[in-house]
Formats: sequence, structure tokens, C-alpha cells
Amino acid sequence: MSVHKNQTFPRRLRFAFAGLAAAWRAERSFRLQLIALAVVFLALLVLRVEPLWWAVVIVTSAAVIGAELLNTALEHLADHLHPQVHPQIRIVKDCAAAAVLVVAGGAVGVAIALVLHLVQRL
Repeated sequence: MSVHKNQTFPRRLRFAFAGLAAAWRAERSFRLQLIALAVVFLALLVLRVEPLWWAVVIVTSAAVIGAELLNTALEHLADHLHPQVHPQIRIVKDCAAAAVLVVAGGAVGVAIALVLHLVQRL
């Protein structure tokens, strides 16, 4: 049985925060995405964007960060299980990276829609 199963909520929360910390230390793209998210939130505050836009940006941002975390986890697991270069492992890692790209593309679409909305407000 896994050490992570049937633990108290505070303990499981510590595991999750440990995962965030590990991703922060190991992944430059994760750090950049979190910094970009902070900038976006600051812009939303300054521009006084409607609550619906906040919700859309938060959900989209959570999807990007979540996809990046899953990609990081999968890459670390694949590298641990098969440290040598292998064509099948490469496909797995490339598909995980593509998933992040797709979700990030959706976030860019949301950003474009938000900019268009703000321009129409002027």
C-alpha cells in the first residue's frame, strides 16, 4: 500500500505542497508560468476586470499549471524508470509536453479574448 494513501488531509496537503516546491526547483517553465500568472493577476487588478473574466483566467491558469505539473511528474517517472534514451519513452514525454502546449494555447486564446474585450470597453 502506498504511503500517501489514507493519510489525514493536512498530511496530504503537505505532499501536494512538496510537489509544488519540487516543480519550482526543477522546472524553469513552471517558474516562468507562475511568474506570468502573478503578472496577469496584477493586470486584472489594475484594469478592474469583471468577475467573469477573473473566473475564466483562474480556471485557464489552473489548467496550464496542472498540465505542467503532470508533465513534470511524467517526465521524472519516465526518466527514473528508463534513464536511457528510448523511442517509446520519447513519445510519452513528447505527448505530455504537447498537452501543456495545447492548454497553454487555450490560455493564449483567453488572453486574446480578454484584450479584445478590454479594447471594446474603451
